[in-house]
Amino acid sequence: MSSIQVFPAIDMRGGKCVRLFKGDYAQETVYADSPFEMAKSFAEAGASFIHMVDLDGAKDGERTHATEVIRVAKELPVKVQIGGGIRTEKDVRFYLENGVHRVIIGSLAIREPELVASFIDEFGAERIVIGLDAKDGMVATHGWLETSNKSAIEVGKYFAKAGAKYFVFTDIATDGTLAGPNIPANVKLAEATNAEIIVSGGISSLVDIQRVKEAAQNSSVAGVIIGKALYAGRFTLPEALKEAE
Repeated sequence: MSSIQVFPAIDMRGGKCVRLFKGDYAQETVYADSPFEMAKSFAEAGASFIHMVDLDGAKDGERTHATEVIRVAKELPVKVQIGGGIRTEKDVRFYLENGVHRVIIGSLAIREPELVASFIDEFGAERIVIGLDAKDGMVATHGWLETSNKSAIEVGKYFAKAGAKYFVFTDIATDGTLAGPNIPANVKLAEATNAEIIVSGGISSLVDIQRVKEAAQNSSVAGVIIGKALYAGRFTLPEALKEAE
């Protein structure tokens, strides 16, 4: 059975480590005061890669938590991927030149696909992740506050053609709900793009990780982002890492 990569998630808002329910800014739970300390605990528990999201940045379109992100990237023995508020080439360059391993581009990929395709050429497919956050199959943007008229599959195919190697796919209906991930939608995207798909949203148990691993056997599904389940104590990060092997 294929092993998959586990990405513990740190969602940042107002300088704190939080989780939203279905992306709703009004339904927020604060889990820790320091994103750095949370990242440090993940690194100590065995994480090799951490998924960070600047929620304020996603909504406002600017880098709000860059200091915390860069501190994690520079001071801890982990790779970092960051999403949220990355709207210009300057933003991409800023993070990649300051020790961040990958940037995740969501809203801009919908608004200016050609520009984002040029980032893949310029910075390399290893460093650019396309973030597809879908509501009923349609891509949502600007911190999920707006829904585009593009389907995740359509956008996925465009960027796969442009050379994208990684996609983070979030089913908004499951995010932060602990209701289980939308495996069929992820597999569909994997089949349409042949790119590595990182499953995001809804992971609630080790069985869910097992299901992602099973999907990875016959598709290019390659990883899983885990947030609320870790914070809610459903299982530990070492248990998740062991399950993913």
